[in-house]
Amino acid sequence: MRVADFDYELPPELIAQYPLPDRAGSRLLILEEERPRDARFAEIEDLLRPGDLLVLNDTRVIPARVFGCKESGGQVEVLVERIESPGQVLAMVRASRAPKVGARLRLADAFTVEVTGREGPFFRLALVDADDVLALLREHGHIPLPPYIERADEAHDADRYQTVFAAREGAVAAPTAGLHFDDALLGRLRSAGVETATVTLHVGAGTFQPVKVEDTAAHEMHAEWLEVSPEACAAVAACKARGGRVVAVGTTCVRSLETAAAGGELAPFQGETRLFIQPGDRFRVVDRMVTNFHLPQSTLLMLVAAFAGYRRILDAYAHAVAQRYRFFSYGDAMWLAPGQGDDLPPSMTTAAGESDGV
Repeated sequence: MRVADFDYELPPELIAQYPLPDRAGSRLLILEEERPRDARFAEIEDLLRPGDLLVLNDTRVIPARVFGCKESGGQVEVLVERIESPGQVLAMVRASRAPKVGARLRLADAFTVEVTGREGPFFRLALVDADDVLALLREHGHIPLPPYIERADEAHDADRYQTVFAAREGAVAAPTAGLHFDDALLGRLRSAGVETATVTLHVGAGTFQPVKVEDTAAHEMHAEWLEVSPEACAAVAACKARGGRVVAVGTTCVRSLETAAAGGELAPFQGETRLFIQPGDRFRVVDRMVTNFHLPQSTLLMLVAAFAGYRRILDAYAHAVAQRYRFFSYGDAMWLAPGQGDDLPPSMTTAAGESDGV
C-alpha cells in the first residue's frame, strides 16, 4: 500500500496552537452515515446510548522535555521516550552533534545523565548523581507539546494537555481524543446509562514520526507499552452481551483493545505493541470511535481509514478543511462508524486488480 495514498492538503492556519477555553466546546464531525455531518462535541450525548461502553486511555503525560548542555558547552534538548527504571530512560537527544556513548549531559543545570547506549533513533541515558528520574522530570521538565504546535509550553498546558481522567504516568504525548471530555460531561453520560472502562497506553514520541518509506510494507512501527486489565475485558464482554457498543476514545484505545484481541478473543494484556492497523484489517472489538484529526501520511490516518473507509475518511477530511475545522492535538474531533470493507486505497485496489488479471 502506498503511503502517498494518505496525503491531503491542510492550510497551516487550521492547525490548532492553543486549546479552546472549554474542553467540550470543540466541534464534532459525525461520520455515522455515508456523508459527514457538522455538530458540536456536546452532541456526543445524543450519539451514545444507554448500555454503550466508553473506553478511555488513563495514561498521564509526564514533563518529558528537558533542556541542557554537553560537557563541551553545546546546547541539547532531551525528550524522554520511556522511563525504563528509576535511574534510566530511553530518549531522543537533539544536539548539533549526536553525543557518543560515555558522554555526559547536564540537564536543567540540576542533574547529570550519561549516554550508555543507542536503540534506533533513541539514546539510553543513566542518571549519574540521582536515582529518581520521574521526580526530576516533575521538577525540571517541560510538557512535550507536539512539533506542529509552534510555541513553547505555557503554564496552562500542564492541565490542558492532560485528560481529566489521566492517572498513570508514562506518556510523552496526550491521548488527544480524550481532551474533549470534562468531568461534567462524563457525569451526564454515566447518569444516562453509558458505562466507562479504562485501558493504559503510554503514548510515545514515535507517534509524531513521519512514515519514511513509500510502501507501508517496509514501515516499522514504534513500540508502545500498554495494559488491558481483566476488569476492562469483563466490561467489554458485558457490553457486548447486553447489545451495547464499544466506543473507543482515541486511536490509542483502538490499538490497545485490538492488540489484546489479536488472538481472536479479547484477553488481558500487558506489554509492548507494534500493531499497525491498515485498510483491509479486521476490527474484533471496537464498534465506534471518537478521534481527533490526524497528520497526512501518518499511521493514525491509515488506522481511521481502515475503520471508517478510505474514500469516506478522505472526503470527510476535505469537508473538515472546507468548513475550517481545527486540526490535531488541540483541535476538533470526529465520531466514526465502520465503513464498507471494499472502500480501499487506490494502490490496494490496483494491486488486487492486477493479481486477478484484470
